[in-house]
Amino acid sequence: MLDNQPRGTICIEDIEMGMTRSLQKVVTDRDIELFAEVSTDHNPVHLDDDYARDTIFQGRIAHGMLTAGLISAVIGEQLPGHGTVYMGQSLKFLAPVRPGDMVYAEVKVIDIDVAKRRVKLDCHCSIDNKKVLIGEAMVLAPSRKFD
Repeated sequence: MLDNQPRGTICIEDIEMGMTRSLQKVVTDRDIELFAEVSTDHNPVHLDDDYARDTIFQGRIAHGMLTAGLISAVIGEQLPGHGTVYMGQSLKFLAPVRPGDMVYAEVKVIDIDVAKRRVKLDCHCSIDNKKVLIGEAMVLAPSRKFD
C-alpha cells in the first residue's frame, strides 16, 4: 500500500477542516479470495471467471466492502488514525473494481465537533480518477485529554 502520511494518530485537538489523507492499493486475486474467506461471501461473481463473464459486469469484480475497507484503513491508520471509533458510514457504489485495479482511497474532513470529538469525513475511492465509491463517515476521534 502506498499512502501519503505516516500511520498513527491525529487527535481531535489537531484535526482541521479540509485535512485529507489517502492510500493506493492494487486489488489482487488473493485479496478477493481472502475477503471471501473472512466475510463468508463466496458469491461467484467475485471468484468464478466463467460465471462472472455472463453477468452484467462481464467479468469478476471485487467485493464492494473490500473496496470500502480501504476507506476504513485510511480512517483507522491515518485520519484520525489509531484509537478512532467508527460511528457510521454511508456508501454508494458507482462502478466495479476488478482484480488488478489500482484503487485510490481518500478521506477529507468536512465537519468537526470538538466538544463531542466527532469528525465527519467525505470519502471516496477512484480508479484512474474515476470515482467508484463515494460516501461519508462519522467517527469519534481520539483526544489527548481522554485517551
